[in-house]
Amino acid sequence: MRLKILGSAAGGGFPQWNCNYRLSRSVRNGEDGFRPRTQSSLGVSADGKDWVLFNASPDIREQIAATPELQPREDGPLRASPIQAVILTNADVDHIAGLLSLRERHRFVIYATARILRVLAENSIFNVLDSELVERRELLLNIPTPIADWQGKPTSIVVEAFPVLGKVALFLEDAGKAEEGFGTQEGDTVGVRIWQEGRESSALYVPGCAAVDADLKERIAAATCLLFDGTVYTDDEMLSAGVGAKTGRRMGHLHIGGPEGSMALLADVAPERRIYVHINNTNPILGENSPETAAVRAGGWEIGYDGMEIGL
Repeated sequence: MRLKILGSAAGGGFPQWNCNYRLSRSVRNGEDGFRPRTQSSLGVSADGKDWVLFNASPDIREQIAATPELQPREDGPLRASPIQAVILTNADVDHIAGLLSLRERHRFVIYATARILRVLAENSIFNVLDSELVERRELLLNIPTPIADWQGKPTSIVVEAFPVLGKVALFLEDAGKAEEGFGTQEGDTVGVRIWQEGRESSALYVPGCAAVDADLKERIAAATCLLFDGTVYTDDEMLSAGVGAKTGRRMGHLHIGGPEGSMALLADVAPERRIYVHINNTNPILGENSPETAAVRAGGWEIGYDGMEIGL
């Protein structure tokens, strides 16, 4: 099974179009140790031919253009794509907006929880995905789901979605329910275990996570590879940078550093590989020579980047 990180940044990408923070300036200026990143997405294939995408980033057209495996074969029909399915882990704009770019009368399947499917159904703009061509299938929680294409042909990829602590998408927040998580419901944010049928090795993809609980640690311990929420290094990072008023926790993301960060909380859980993804443009681990990057690597973690491949 091949995993390919198509986009390793959080919403807005890196550099974000209107961000003038020092990190965005550094990557725009082409400084050593900084590389551009598109918004969060992952591609997975069992055979290198049929691909399953996890989340549809607003940058999906750019990501396909940078990934030959996701492009039509030269000897293929005039309208074709190796993308057979898209699996959504939440309804954030940076994970669903790319669906609108997949509207060119191509058959594929959308898998998501009932909650996320309801969000799509209630937003009529997603009707540009012709329901006669693009089927929407419910992804049940805590149940292994073999992923199949629109004809029902297996891709040999199996997924188990499970709830993680997170937050409802920003555009769905109910300010009147601030003390209740702004209206967050089960199924708003999920992680996924991914494996190839008949194989034991598996990857855990958790691009959004607000806290680590015992269930999540148990799942991580059983995985071969973990791709985990690396949005911010410190909880108050955006405030300290002067570019925002929200903490990481308020946005539904656990920070990396410190005694209450993900590095410390997962220090006793050691899959073969641990990789941070969904990295915000304020996070100092975007600079390869930063002290924070050194700390992350010393803690046994890798920092995901666009085009990074993992073989399982």
